[in-house]
Amino acid sequence: MNIPDFAISYPDEETCRKKFKEQRDQMGVTCRHCNCKEHYWLENKQAYECKRCHARQTLRSGTVMQHSNLPYRYRFVAMHLLTATKGSFSTAELQRQLGHKRYQPIWEMANKLRDVMGKRDDEYMLEGAIKLNNAFCSTEISLEDKEKQLKRGRGSQKKTKVPVMAGSKTVENPKAGKKVRCLKMKVISDLKFETITNNVKDRVENTADLTIDDLTSYTKLKEHVHSHTASVIPNEELANVLLWVHTAISNAKRQLLGVYYKIKPKYLQYYLNRFCYKFNRRYFGEKQFERLLIAAETYVPNFKSRIYVYFTLKVYRYFNPKVYHFKINSKLVFYFLEAPPKSRKRALLFSLLFSFSANHFSGLFHSV
Repeated sequence: MNIPDFAISYPDEETCRKKFKEQRDQMGVTCRHCNCKEHYWLENKQAYECKRCHARQTLRSGTVMQHSNLPYRYRFVAMHLLTATKGSFSTAELQRQLGHKRYQPIWEMANKLRDVMGKRDDEYMLEGAIKLNNAFCSTEISLEDKEKQLKRGRGSQKKTKVPVMAGSKTVENPKAGKKVRCLKMKVISDLKFETITNNVKDRVENTADLTIDDLTSYTKLKEHVHSHTASVIPNEELANVLLWVHTAISNAKRQLLGVYYKIKPKYLQYYLNRFCYKFNRRYFGEKQFERLLIAAETYVPNFKSRIYVYFTLKVYRYFNPKVYHFKINSKLVFYFLEAPPKSRKRALLFSLLFSFSANHFSGLFHSV
């Protein structure tokens, strides 16, 4: 769907809301309390009411719009840009196009959409001929690693480890050969064989034929697939043996470096979700928008913005606070994370009371 067609189909907020409700009615609404699938629609309340237990849920509940007050049209514009553009775009650009004053809500909205893209792809397992290799994406150094000595190579703090798996099948038309079907990328914490083995088991069928290089972390993979081909691949033959894997890695890195800057490792997975979702549906054309709309109404995102509350504190030697903390530049940084939007004020108030209740602490509070 191009921009003129989108503007004609969804000209205002009411049209977007009606389309969202029409799609949700078609998919069906399930009660969260009794799992009943029969509901009344209350027009004056703009909510569904269960016929059995009379529990109510809003139109946004159970979808990507849960716990969000942004207009429906914002979501529709974001979904259109995520699916219609071949490349990518930054959240700051999306904010300018929407004319919204604050950056944070738009960034959360975009990441929630990327989250449901990943949830949709997780429904499918790779099968057939699978090729696996590791990618090392450049990310921002985490706070706890900034004071450590910078490493080189695979263990560098600037690199995040991402196993990349591409599944292909043999076709005869339009050209004979193998054609890649599905791509999966998953951020992991280390390259230990337990981590990689569990990652492959969760995403690859046991009937698959796996092709990898001779990395020691891949030694246990042969126990979980039908066939296992591991060999030392020379650099001049690497492009032919793992062609689609390295093509996907190159394209993903170029997109991340060209559009986004200083991605934190904990948010890298969301951007890779969008890349894989687009790659796996590259032949869907204008149907991508409808498919993403279905995913947006099917899954509730796990993404939650994190609040960082910084306390500049002076700690006496004889006092040992019984809280989880770590030291960064003579500061104790307390994390009150994963607070949902409705509980953020409560978490912030709790952090203030906790900090000033300690008689052996003196400091200055400020939030970022």
